[in-house]
Amino acid sequence: METGTIPIENCPGGFDLYLTLESGQSYLWRREDGQMYAGDGTDTASSDDHGRWYSTVVDGDVIRVRRRRASTAGATDGVLEWEATSDREATIRRLLRLEDDLEAIVDSTPDDPLLEKAYDAYRGLRLVEDPPFGTLISFICSAQMRVGRIHDMVSTLARTYGDAVAFDGETYHAFPRPDQLAAATESELRDLGLGYRAPYVVRTAEMVASGEARPEAARDLEYEDAREYLTRFVGVGDKVADCILLFALGFDEAVPLDTWIKTAIADYYPDCDRGNYAETSRAIRERFGGEYAGYAQTYVFHYLRTGQ
Repeated sequence: METGTIPIENCPGGFDLYLTLESGQSYLWRREDGQMYAGDGTDTASSDDHGRWYSTVVDGDVIRVRRRRASTAGATDGVLEWEATSDREATIRRLLRLEDDLEAIVDSTPDDPLLEKAYDAYRGLRLVEDPPFGTLISFICSAQMRVGRIHDMVSTLARTYGDAVAFDGETYHAFPRPDQLAAATESELRDLGLGYRAPYVVRTAEMVASGEARPEAARDLEYEDAREYLTRFVGVGDKVADCILLFALGFDEAVPLDTWIKTAIADYYPDCDRGNYAETSRAIRERFGGEYAGYAQTYVFHYLRTGQ
């Protein structure tokens, strides 16, 4: 076992582990007390994240992280403690985007009352960079689902089809590889609660397993071309494509037009409603500042969803 700590004071703009992993952008981590998304994300006591272990499996390695209070007098931000099968500090920094200058990103946001309230309420929330295939399947499963149910569904897929990995006396499960999900039947997935999403998951997994299309290929395209590329996967429309671009592929300008962002547009930015996804997307991205519009989206999404 490899272990280490990352001082949170070294993360520009701070870091809140709970907000980052339970803000509705990631379904590939597990909270080891079994309570992840238990309150559907409406528990806003982020300061209580000290001591909660979160885990994920990346390329066969188990990674566990938790935030704990600093033992050094005067160090108020604490540390991110990690354990892993091998030295995974660089992976953790990438997955949790600890190198992002969050303070500069917030400062670059346009002056806007809603954005200011959201940033003030949830300082330390960072975007994630989850593995592309797991993110693709997670957001295909997200249609018409609350965040807690999505997380349960994705966890069930991992337990049922993913590789079991032993670590520190416990068994963890990786998210299934494309070939593992492609071998599942629609009937099996329906029995696991996927409903009408079952054929979408099977067909998309078949596409990736066969090499017909890969979500990673979108990285090399311009933003709107990348979104169009991802819609070739079965069950992926523009909104799901934007989620994959934002939470797995580093397109920080992406703004998924989900229910909460549509609510924000209706209540705060009605002039951005252009009657179709592409034009409305361009308008709200510009209103949210362009380059880091996806950061603004994630804060607004969480702010409105939790009823602040």
